[in-house]
Amino acid sequence: MNIRRARAADAETLTQIAVAAKRQWQYPESWILAWLDVLTITPEYIAEHPTYLAEVENDIAGFHAVQIDGDKAVLDHLWVRPAFMRQGIGGALFRHAEGVARAAGATRLRITSDPHAAPFYSHMGATQHGQKPAPMDGVIRFLALFEKAL
Repeated sequence: MNIRRARAADAETLTQIAVAAKRQWQYPESWILAWLDVLTITPEYIAEHPTYLAEVENDIAGFHAVQIDGDKAVLDHLWVRPAFMRQGIGGALFRHAEGVARAAGATRLRITSDPHAAPFYSHMGATQHGQKPAPMDGVIRFLALFEKAL
């Protein structure tokens, strides 16, 4: 596996990975469509935020993106293509994102997690410090708020 900086030309593939990974959790298609703006990675986004992808044998297996704000960083995206899940790629991308944030001067990494991803972030050493409501179509649901010292 190789982790490299994403290029503008990778935007469409990264979007496809984010959408496929979200679908893996079997959310209703109406929810996926509602989330398309958040899941869409544009060339401009890649230019503005440190965005890195993991390649396995020249195939893009997943990616992460970090937003830096002074001494704090936000893990804005971390997605793994379903065919590559449970192979350590998510962990490698998370550790890489920590390094990117640390190198930019951040001392804390914040994560807003889908309920299905919360166990992963706990496993990676992040601590849940709250939750925020994220209702969809009348369904009451919450996103876990995590933080990790860098």
